[in-house]
Amino acid sequence: MNNKIEELLVLLKDPPPMKNVFNPWQDVDKENDIGPAAPEVRLRHLRHYLELRLRTARYLLVGEAIGYQGGHFSGLAMTSERILLGYKAQQGIDPGHVLMGLDPQRTSKPAVMPEGFSEPTATIVWGTLLKLGLSPEEFVLWNIFPWHPFDQKKGILSNRRPSGIELEHATPSIGKFLDLFPGRTIIALGRTSYEKLRSMGMECYGVRHPANAGAKLFRDQITEIIRKRIGGWKRGTPKKESGS
Repeated sequence: MNNKIEELLVLLKDPPPMKNVFNPWQDVDKENDIGPAAPEVRLRHLRHYLELRLRTARYLLVGEAIGYQGGHFSGLAMTSERILLGYKAQQGIDPGHVLMGLDPQRTSKPAVMPEGFSEPTATIVWGTLLKLGLSPEEFVLWNIFPWHPFDQKKGILSNRRPSGIELEHATPSIGKFLDLFPGRTIIALGRTSYEKLRSMGMECYGVRHPANAGAKLFRDQITEIIRKRIGGWKRGTPKKESGS
């Protein structure tokens, strides 16, 4: 057991009170979760995921927030339940890439989504990084707002952008996460993530978020960064990309 990971998990399980925010590691989605043990399953996934990468991670990819098709049920940022269940293996993404040495479990009801939820962002990010030749232990996926904000009018199976106040509430958890991986290359997915990290004094790259027709630009930008880093290029302050 790593004390720093446990400190982060404590923060994640007990965030400041916020409306229309689902906490995957504490809350039970009564409509869609398979049962009351679902938060513990997601917590086990996250703990194992972080422990595997503590010494090997080279890149931290930080997005905006947990989505209902991804971490809401998997417990992992930019990682869908369908990836964990092996339904993306034909696309080169195997469950063993995510949680080596642990058998992942689904937490959504099969009646709701027979093969588990699938998140386009998760498939794009995992597929791109693996195709670039990175091993799964070389990168960690995270979000500046590590919980799932949803639209009250649309219901819990929806996404929305976290507010400025919510992002401020998330600052301690971002700090705890970054403390786990000092000196690693940080890549922000989208302008919201980039601006939040820069406001905290963090040096990072900024790339287009793959959602909302951003997949091609994301792939192009992340490919350039990784190839230059592998080639020994020193990190500099990125320009904000239009449309991020």
